[in-house]
Amino acid sequence: MTEMRPPAALWERDEEVAVITQAVDTLCADRSSPGGLLVLQGEAGFGKTALLAETRRIAEQRGCTVWSARAGETLRSVPFNVVRQLLQPALVSMLPEEAREYLGDWYDIAGPALGITDPGERYADPQGVCEGLVAVVHRLARRDWPLVLLIDDAHWADQETLRWLASFAERLADVCVLVVVARRPGGISEAGARYLDAVAADRPVAVLSALTPEAAAGLTRATLGENADAAFCREVWAVTDGNPYETVELLAKVQDTELEPVEAHAGELRDLNRSARGGGLVARLEQLGIDATRFAWAAAILGNDITVDLVARLSTLNVDAAARCAERLRSARILTVADPSARIRTAPADLEFVNPLIATAVYNSIPDALRRAMHGIAARIVTDSGRGAAAAARHLLEVHPEDDEELVRQLREAAREHLAVGAPDAARRCLERALEEPPRPEVHARVLYELGCATFLTAPARTIGHLRAALGMPGLDGDRRVDAVVRLSQALLHNDQMEEAVRTVEAEASRLGPGPAQMRLRTVQFMWEGIHAGETASPGRSERLAELAATCTGRDNSERALLIVRGFDAMMRGENAEEIVEICDRALVNGRLAPGLGWTDSEWGVELLLMLADTYAYTDRLDRAESLYNEALHAYDTAGWSGGHLALAHAYVGLGRRRRGRLEAAEAALRESLRLAEHVGRGLPLYWTATCNLVDTLLARGHVDEAWEVAERYGFAPPYPSTIVLPDPRSVRGRLLLAVGRVQEGVNELEAAQKAAAVRGHHNPVHVFWAADLARALATEDPVRAARLAVDVRRQAERFGTDTAIGEALRVAAALETGQRAVRLAAQAVAYLESSPCQYEHAAARVEYGILARSVPDLERGLALARSCGADGLVERAREELGAGVGPR
Repeated sequence: MTEMRPPAALWERDEEVAVITQAVDTLCADRSSPGGLLVLQGEAGFGKTALLAETRRIAEQRGCTVWSARAGETLRSVPFNVVRQLLQPALVSMLPEEAREYLGDWYDIAGPALGITDPGERYADPQGVCEGLVAVVHRLARRDWPLVLLIDDAHWADQETLRWLASFAERLADVCVLVVVARRPGGISEAGARYLDAVAADRPVAVLSALTPEAAAGLTRATLGENADAAFCREVWAVTDGNPYETVELLAKVQDTELEPVEAHAGELRDLNRSARGGGLVARLEQLGIDATRFAWAAAILGNDITVDLVARLSTLNVDAAARCAERLRSARILTVADPSARIRTAPADLEFVNPLIATAVYNSIPDALRRAMHGIAARIVTDSGRGAAAAARHLLEVHPEDDEELVRQLREAAREHLAVGAPDAARRCLERALEEPPRPEVHARVLYELGCATFLTAPARTIGHLRAALGMPGLDGDRRVDAVVRLSQALLHNDQMEEAVRTVEAEASRLGPGPAQMRLRTVQFMWEGIHAGETASPGRSERLAELAATCTGRDNSERALLIVRGFDAMMRGENAEEIVEICDRALVNGRLAPGLGWTDSEWGVELLLMLADTYAYTDRLDRAESLYNEALHAYDTAGWSGGHLALAHAYVGLGRRRRGRLEAAEAALRESLRLAEHVGRGLPLYWTATCNLVDTLLARGHVDEAWEVAERYGFAPPYPSTIVLPDPRSVRGRLLLAVGRVQEGVNELEAAQKAAAVRGHHNPVHVFWAADLARALATEDPVRAARLAVDVRRQAERFGTDTAIGEALRVAAALETGQRAVRLAAQAVAYLESSPCQYEHAAARVEYGILARSVPDLERGLALARSCGADGLVERAREELGAGVGPR
């Protein structure tokens, strides 16, 4: 019997076909045009797959390259399943060397996720892998234009694919490709729904409706002949509710039974329709015999890559019997021949289910115990085929727990493979399932530790629970236990539980005797206390830290880390800058970061190295600071770490450029940091760092309205984060309020900054500059207090000893004076800031001196410096003075 695939599936879809045709024509018209995305949404059986097939036909007719993929309900746990189907066709056709050359740096980042290369030793950053996949499509789209991507049943797509799709949809303006996504409404996890909602945001969504009675009648007569009477046609529509797929299947049943399409037989349609779905389908399957039923069950367990040989092994049939079953199931329209052009597979495929509805019904009909057992057999078959634990993991997840030590081992191995390709959620599922087995007592704590590491980037709160549980049972000893404590404290930090992070490492350090492990924990404790913005630090902390650091020579990384923390603490307190730099230099090896203290090394974390770079930045060693910031940016780019780490790197590159006076370049880096930070989540310390520095940079540029708009959009206002942000956010917020004319609010904010700094002993006038701005704000209203503040600023600056600090203090003093004393102080400020690496401050001092001294040459030099910095407000001020004819009175 010939299988039925009538064009009737497109009845009443003229409008959708027209939209698709126009989108394809637009794609083909101009390769420089932006990309397009269409969403087809409809209930099961409403013709989404048929519309995608029509899209393929239209696109190929116009010479397009078409790649397609289909998600599966039983394949949701397979990471990157759908995106692999889409992109592998173009990549497997290349030689490995060709693919590496073509993809460049993205090969090692996205290649493992796509299954075209083995993963590296390190765990991959999920956001970096996502960015890599976006870049891969951009490159392939340029090569294979015009390119059309078709994704069917997106509501069942794995979360990693949906994350990529949402990210790619944001960049469609930059790449000429047409994406058509078919999905059902609902039926998806919360995270997946967010991604799909982002894909559809502000884009056309074609919501498919059921067939009308007229269309159902037309379809009936087109299939059964014009002699089908009206009552029969009406009953076809009634029993199928106008569902196009059910209508087509019902009419096929009518043909099979040779039922005459007249009113007298209309009553038989309901029974025929029930046999085509749900329990009726299962009953029809059973009528084909036990062997055919076992074959269908095995095919449903496999889900994809269905071959007669593989199904035979899983269903324990010989090959000849399996082939007969396959033919029987094809005749019954349960299975069909796999379409080799639709998508690439991990292995050759002979068969696929006619419709996902059938696959789901068959899978759900398998008795629970048997289904779990068959998944166990499937896992062994996949493992024996050499495809690895990760490929078998989706089957392992379904096996009934029974204290199987080997299963725990396989799941742990699968989790490691998932982490290596950037799929922490898939790793989490494996490890959670391993805990259900459960593991042997001697490995239970290790599984919990591994689970905590797997959830670290995506769910810090879960990490906290897992690691606490792991530390509360035997099995974690020595360095692994210390690693777990440090990781727990990092998770607490990222979850904004700073005080608990400090107590955690302090308590563990107290349990240990003197040695490298205790030194590491003490250093981490000092580090967390050092970046805490509250009042957690214990009395005498800085003194104890200084005493401990004085014994360190930098002979190992624990000592080097302690020296970095000590240098940062001294910088924040405003101690002598030369001594601070000498302390930090001792933490380096031949002027570079020591092995094991790199930006992508996990033992100490990014916070430590940022402390080092920031200390150099605020002690006028900007060359060293910028070298470290740029090294971080390169390291994260190369490693594909495109999440919070890369956002922080861009933020601190921006901070370095702001300190240098390269304001336009600083703004660009900070905006990129904010773009990345938006994907990570608002409210985190990295978000505050990017926002605070962007506001500060815009104020330096003279873009006050824009600075205010950024502050409003990104929530740059109290309450402030519990971690230290550089520069001080209260000081920056106070400066912003003064700039927009909200003087009293600005004064209040600066006074709050004063109190917060005093609690922590932070007296560095460069990064906590509240006193300088407050003195200027109070110059008229309270000149006595303003003068006192100016004296304090100068005293702290001279104690700190950098040219920038002293020059800035002299600028404040000059602003509060008049006559020749003001001129002399301004001249001294210029002299110091000329030797400073901070060119914006030098430019401002030049302009201020030129105004006070009525010096055209100094104004002109200040103008040139302001232009080179991108300080538009300062440029305008200098121009106004020059235009007013500045000169000797």
